[in-house]
Amino acid sequence: MRRFAAFLRNSAGAMAAEFALVLPILILFLLGIIDVGFYAWTLNRGEKASQMGARWAVATDLVPSGLATYSFATDGGIPQGTVVPQSSFPGVTCTSTGCTCKGQCDFSTTANSDAFDAIVERMQDFKSNITPANVQIDYDWSGLGYSGDPNGPDVAPIVTVSLINMEHRPLYGILIGSVDLPDFTYSLTSEDGEGDYAN
Repeated sequence: MRRFAAFLRNSAGAMAAEFALVLPILILFLLGIIDVGFYAWTLNRGEKASQMGARWAVATDLVPSGLATYSFATDGGIPQGTVVPQSSFPGVTCTSTGCTCKGQCDFSTTANSDAFDAIVERMQDFKSNITPANVQIDYDWSGLGYSGDPNGPDVAPIVTVSLINMEHRPLYGILIGSVDLPDFTYSLTSEDGEGDYAN
C-alpha cells in the first residue's frame, strides 16, 4: 500500500506527459497559421493579377475587334464630335468563348483571341493557375470618347477585368479539400485601345 501511495505522489515525467498532450494542438495551430498566411497570399496574387490584366487590357488591342474599327459617325449616324450615347454602345462582355453585346450592338463583336490570350498570359505572370475560362472582360459605356475620333476607337469604355471561379487548395487542409476564392475585379478607363504591350 505504501508503494502505491508513493507511486500516486510521484510527479516525475509529468511535464513530458503534458507536453505530449499539448504538442498535437500546437502543431495544428502552427500549420493553421501557415495556411492562413498562404490563403492571404493567394488572395493578394488574385487581386494583383486582375489589376495587371486590366492595365494590359486598357493599353493594348481591344478584345471586341469590331469596336476598334467601327465609326459611330460614318456607320452609326451619330454626329461627328459628339459623345456616343449609351444606347449605341450598351457594352460588351468577352470570355474565352467570344464576345457578346449587352444590348443591341451595330458593330461586330468578333473577339480578337490574340488580345484576349495576351491579357490572360499577363495575368498568369502573377497567378500561374489562371486559365482563359477564369477571365472575363467587360467593356462598359463611360461617356468618354467621341463619334468619328480619327485617332482610335470612338469610345473609351470602362474596362473591367474579372478573375472568376478560382479555387484555393490549402497546404495542410487535407480534411477540407479546396476552398472557393471570391471573384476579383478591377476597372480602368480605356486608353488608346491598340498595341501589343503595356508597361
